[in-house]
Amino acid sequence: MGRSPCCKKVGLKKGPWTPEEDEKLLAYIEQHGHGSWRALSLKAGLERCGKSCRLRWLNYLRPDIKRGKFSLQEERTIIQLHALLGNRWSAIDTHLPKRTDNEIKNYWNTHLKKRLTEMGIDPVTHKPITDALGSAANLSHMVQCINR
Repeated sequence: MGRSPCCKKVGLKKGPWTPEEDEKLLAYIEQHGHGSWRALSLKAGLERCGKSCRLRWLNYLRPDIKRGKFSLQEERTIIQLHALLGNRWSAIDTHLPKRTDNEIKNYWNTHLKKRLTEMGIDPVTHKPITDALGSAANLSHMVQCINR
């Protein structure tokens, strides 16, 4: 059967959150706790879906979230855990206190994956990248043989 939709999506605001909306959400949660996310949006006076409120709280507004640049140790931890767990971001975030799974995933996709590739390491297998033929020298030799 599945779960019923969280909202009717009619008349709900989409897009970036305003500082005023953030203040309303923070004030409501400080006073009442979050409880049911579906009911919270209406009770807090927000024209947002409950899921949107939950994600805003979890990924941006919680007071225990660590923001800013990742340390070298955090980068190493992400790379090591990604080699072990793959794209299981919520499992990886349990090893990085105060970081969110969404933030870790975004950092992986925008920085670390590219850095590994530039270093000659496959970001999926975490092994050195070799072409299908084994080496660049072997490839140039085959091109010369074909051109004869």
